[in-house]
Amino acid sequence: MPSEGVQPSLLQGFPAKQVDRRGPALTADLPVAKVLLESPLPHLDRPFDYSVPRDLDVEAQPGVRVKVRFSGQELNGFILERAAESDTAHELTPLHKVVSAVRVLTPAVLELADAVSARYAGTLSDVLRTAIPPRVARLEKDYLDQFTDQEVAEQRASAPGGGMPGALSSLEFPAWNPYVSGHAFLGRLAQRESPRAVVSALRGYGGEAWPELIAGAVAAVRASGRGAVVVVPDYRDLDRMEQALAAVLPAEDIARLTADDGPTPRYRSYLRLLSGSARVAVGTRSAAYAPVKDLGLVVCWDDGDDLHIDQRAPYAHSREVLLLRSTQEDAACLFAAHSRSTELQRLVESGWAVAIEAPRAIVRQRAPRVVSTADSFEQERDPLARIARLPGAAWRAARNGLEHGPVLVQVARAGYAPSLACERCREPARCPQCQGPLALGGAEGSTAIPQCRWCATPAPEWSCRHCGGTRLRRGVVGALRTAEELGRAFPGTTVVTSSRDQVKAVVQDKPALVVATVGAEPVAPTGYAAALLLDGNSLLRRENLRAAEDSVRRWFNAAALVRPANEGGLVVITADDSVSTGALVRWDSAGFAARELSLRQELGLPPAVRIASLTGERADVEHLTAAVTEKVALRTAGPTPVDMGTESQAAAGTTAPFGSSRSRQVRTLLFIPYGQAAQATAALRALKAATAAKRAAGPVQVRLDGVDVL
Repeated sequence: MPSEGVQPSLLQGFPAKQVDRRGPALTADLPVAKVLLESPLPHLDRPFDYSVPRDLDVEAQPGVRVKVRFSGQELNGFILERAAESDTAHELTPLHKVVSAVRVLTPAVLELADAVSARYAGTLSDVLRTAIPPRVARLEKDYLDQFTDQEVAEQRASAPGGGMPGALSSLEFPAWNPYVSGHAFLGRLAQRESPRAVVSALRGYGGEAWPELIAGAVAAVRASGRGAVVVVPDYRDLDRMEQALAAVLPAEDIARLTADDGPTPRYRSYLRLLSGSARVAVGTRSAAYAPVKDLGLVVCWDDGDDLHIDQRAPYAHSREVLLLRSTQEDAACLFAAHSRSTELQRLVESGWAVAIEAPRAIVRQRAPRVVSTADSFEQERDPLARIARLPGAAWRAARNGLEHGPVLVQVARAGYAPSLACERCREPARCPQCQGPLALGGAEGSTAIPQCRWCATPAPEWSCRHCGGTRLRRGVVGALRTAEELGRAFPGTTVVTSSRDQVKAVVQDKPALVVATVGAEPVAPTGYAAALLLDGNSLLRRENLRAAEDSVRRWFNAAALVRPANEGGLVVITADDSVSTGALVRWDSAGFAARELSLRQELGLPPAVRIASLTGERADVEHLTAAVTEKVALRTAGPTPVDMGTESQAAAGTTAPFGSSRSRQVRTLLFIPYGQAAQATAALRALKAATAAKRAAGPVQVRLDGVDVL
């Protein structure tokens, strides 16, 4: 008889290997690991209990990456905590593997990610995907060998002044001199206090530009021994900000976080912050979650830029992430921009933050002179200024400016001739098939046949459906066409373009015409001699609630690159709107933001309220809307078709371009007062999870505070 536990072998005379079916031995101390799965599914957005095998006890700590078995699959996840017992009655599955012993998910980052997912009705896993960079295994060995908490603490304790140079103790930063209470703000940062400020930056170039302004605040908070997080919109701003920080801080104190640098540099910077060897995180959106030790200051530059909005669910805005983080970690706040958004104006009016501005006398001293071609004086001098793309005032400004340096020309669009309009009534030209915009392409646009930019259908016999006209004109001339025309108007002058994938960060201080699309303006080291802000009416006529606010922001950003009026700096703007252009002429973005916020409050529109957009199939959207409004009484609008051209296409017997799945989608808007926001977002999260678990309806995209839905 074979011994107990040994099965007979098919091989002659040899016993089979003994099989232990009891599973791995479990640890006795805190044997339960609560794991968050990396899954976008709403109904899996909660911790799951797993047992901890004895051989993984040391490495399976809160914050590490693990692999677990779930529903027959192997999934990645994070250990959130270790517990003595499980809340579930069934037998637990053991952890399959600890991917890395590095605790990349800190308690502060977990708390912040949880608050962000709650605010935006998203999943915690989606937020952590943005917050924690992808793993690079070869970097972790160096981290575990060299950057233990004990070594870093000993290193910093032995450094005089916590590793900060003694010159910073004086807090002499000329960039803050023009601002009332500016140095008082720095002093409070240096004394480990947590003030909250909204700064209207005057200059965008030179030694007193906004990067030096922010660098001064970061240096002040570092002098107190605390860390800082700085978030900017794009890589050009990031390069300038990093350079300014390097001028006042040791290089090893700064960690750059951006996906544009690639996974290895990004993860290396993340590990340096995690270890505490770097205490200042500077980067784009994901830097808002950086694991900075003893955080003392969060900074956001130009919060009105839509690049601050994550393009993946839950579509969080860097400004809101930093606001949540400053509250949780009791850190100071600094929001700086050349113009003021309505969201920041709301914070100022509520008393949550203090506005730091320069006196009017200093503003007039340091700002360029601004001329609007739509005012009565210019209209008398040039009756055609209202309809000309380059009025006389703009032409004279360019001619005179070229004698002293580069001249900036801001245009609304990239390309050659992106859009067409009826020559008689100026209505945009639309495709007869799909109602898409007609355009001409290439340098031979004058003889080319117009075609649709959506479906590419030629329209050789186009006629206007409003007035019957058959002649077309360029509605908005692109940057390339503008550069070509200016090159002919100013022969012998260097023309530089900056748009699309050919964006330039810096131009030389030589006479040149710099044609740039909005947001792609290069910086001249000593400032532009003049700036021409063309296509202002095109920016203002966009069908968006924030068209005027965004136009003012873009104008201020360009005008801040121009030399002050006492050095001959001149800005010419060609837009009709008196309120928006008046804000730039007076250099009063705060007044414009206050007026806009007042109007939004009267109408019950963001940011006076929060807004949620529900997008999907009509039946699914209506079902979710009804379920939410049953729990929380909210004002709604919709459902309306996402593709507004669907009805006209259906009447004409045509199909929507690129398929019909989008043509069936509708959108409903929910207007949420701030007092009901927590209840409404919680209801949306719960309903999304319940619907996904039961598969009772199709998926519905839920977006909170989207800037493109109104």
